[in-house]
Amino acid sequence: METIASTPTHCPYCALQCGMNITPLPQGGVEVTERTDFPVNRGALCGKGRTAAEVLAPGVRLTSPLVRTGGRLVEAGWPEALDRIAERLGRTRREYGADALGVFGGGGLTNEKAYALGKFARVVLGTSQIDYNGRFCMSSAAAAGTRAFGLDRGLPFPLEDIPRTGCVILVGSNLAETMPPSLRFFTELRENGGTLIVVDPRRTRTAEQADLHLAPRPGTDLALALGLLHLVVADGRTDEEYIRERTTGWEEARAAAMAYWPEYVERITGVSVPQLRETVGMFCEPASAMVLTARGPEQQSKGTDTVGAWINLCLATGRPGRPRSGYGCLTGQGNGQGGREHGQKADQLPGYRKLDDPAARRHVAGVWGVDPDSLPGPGRSAYELLDALGTDVRALLLMGSNPVVSAPRAAHVEERLRSLDFLAVADVVLSETAELADVVLPVAQWAEETGTTTSLEGRVLLRRRAVAPPPGVHSDLYVLHELAGRLGVEKGFPTDPEETFEELRRASAGGPADYSGITYRRLAEEDGVFWPCPDEPAAGTAAAPRPHGGTPRLFLDRFATPDGRARFVPVVHRDTAEEPDAEYPLLLTTGRVVAQYQSGAQTRRVAELNAAAPGPFVELHPRLAARLGAADGDRVAVVSRRGRAVAPARITGAIRPDTVFMPFHWPGEGRANTLTNPALDPTSRMPEFKSCAVRVEVLGALSRDAPGAS
Repeated sequence: METIASTPTHCPYCALQCGMNITPLPQGGVEVTERTDFPVNRGALCGKGRTAAEVLAPGVRLTSPLVRTGGRLVEAGWPEALDRIAERLGRTRREYGADALGVFGGGGLTNEKAYALGKFARVVLGTSQIDYNGRFCMSSAAAAGTRAFGLDRGLPFPLEDIPRTGCVILVGSNLAETMPPSLRFFTELRENGGTLIVVDPRRTRTAEQADLHLAPRPGTDLALALGLLHLVVADGRTDEEYIRERTTGWEEARAAAMAYWPEYVERITGVSVPQLRETVGMFCEPASAMVLTARGPEQQSKGTDTVGAWINLCLATGRPGRPRSGYGCLTGQGNGQGGREHGQKADQLPGYRKLDDPAARRHVAGVWGVDPDSLPGPGRSAYELLDALGTDVRALLLMGSNPVVSAPRAAHVEERLRSLDFLAVADVVLSETAELADVVLPVAQWAEETGTTTSLEGRVLLRRRAVAPPPGVHSDLYVLHELAGRLGVEKGFPTDPEETFEELRRASAGGPADYSGITYRRLAEEDGVFWPCPDEPAAGTAAAPRPHGGTPRLFLDRFATPDGRARFVPVVHRDTAEEPDAEYPLLLTTGRVVAQYQSGAQTRRVAELNAAAPGPFVELHPRLAARLGAADGDRVAVVSRRGRAVAPARITGAIRPDTVFMPFHWPGEGRANTLTNPALDPTSRMPEFKSCAVRVEVLGALSRDAPGAS
């Protein structure tokens, strides 16, 4: 019997990018199996990874282009669909100018597709109006990291360093549900004698694993970090030599923190003074320690300053740039890191270059063969772009995102999408956003095409093609190639991902995110390569040159600032953009559940995952439920100034009495992002997903057979 070969590749979901094997089955379809040789997951896969192949089935996903005719989406051929998109984009540009065209990308696109999409927007369309859903992921941490260290990479060290540190403060991350295979690093940390502190308003599955759980009021993480720094100073626990030798700006940051004495911070956050003191002791006593942030502190209208306050705590105690220590951000989306490095963000060019930097423009324009002056300047951030649809931006090309479910103030965003003159969507499935489109293009997915992604560690990985896409399905690179040709740009948009990556290497060369020393051949032979990796020999090997080995650990010798020093930035606490009042007396916070992913566009099509998490719910503390007269399973409405969402109540002591929680994976009446506040961080332009004022109304008992019933 002939043996069918397996293809080693990586999971399509979160930024762990777990290794897996894909094996075609004789009867059709494919099987996902463990791959024990990849160091991040060592064969472990969560339910989403194990069932990822189910979305490859033709009955689940799109297999033919759709065009809107007579108000309905009907099947069409590729030439007709592409012609219609090109004609409408070209007409809009002629009538209203290039910035009337918008492009919206996704953090799940490979590096090659993200790079090509950014180039397409700026070279073919000539528009500045491009951003992507990764803006909603870790843009606040990126801004704070760049401000402090001169460079943003989610983790400046590999995950393998976590079990070898002395203490980790994990702020606003429920990785037991969002990245389950990563939990082993924290289990090993505690087995090795280290301690884990979890900061989260909910007692999540992750918090249950912690040595200490701090449950601050949503939106007060900034005050919490300032209060901890105050105690570090007051107790004489600062690393004065490190501060003197490796940082600048300490006096101003210290002065700001000294206004946050413990009792004051307790009143703001709800975290007791003894817990504050215990945290400082646990964090400062070991020789090494880390702070890791995620969406909790980042998805706030003050997210950049909040992350900056945690970075200040790390700098004051001498952690960043030392072995098994430092600050890091847990990137969420599969290619959230690489997706923002190579041109999808409104203000960036490939290699993490700034779009308004003349030298960066000259370099990238030279690779692209265009005049630097022809490149547009920075455009709107993600929410601002979505908010402008149907007014300044009249036509939109959208790839790999579902903002009808995932964007803040989602009902308003849906209205703006409906108001467009023209919407084209390229996606794997008919998402809620694709259902609104004038043209929908079916594109290949992870197991059907080769490409690279960059994990939360900054590790560039090769996803290999394991199976052919169904007939009638093409790659996003093919879409951009065909549209570019129809719009008058015949060259520069290859369909081959390796050819695209070779150009990306040249465009990134010399930039902060330098991929120029990374090749497909290297990626096929190694477990990934950490950027920056310039195309130059490793140091001290003149007699026997060898390729640069990549940079698993950043900042060991110097930071990426002009003077090599990290920068303290003084910050002060401020309230959330929308505090509770008599009409809306509670706070809503949102998040994820283990069996669903992001907007659920793919995972909601997998039976096993739907059985585990069939629908939305609202977590209520027992005291709040008693006050409202709500029983477990009752239908409740959560109401904010932006709308109303309805779901069954889930009564639990794991939530604060002044806070309610909803997961955001579902559309319809249970859409959590109908409620959320688009108030933006002034630096990162991150919306305030994690906190808004709401009230809860009890509607009555829910049938136990209804989706989402407990």
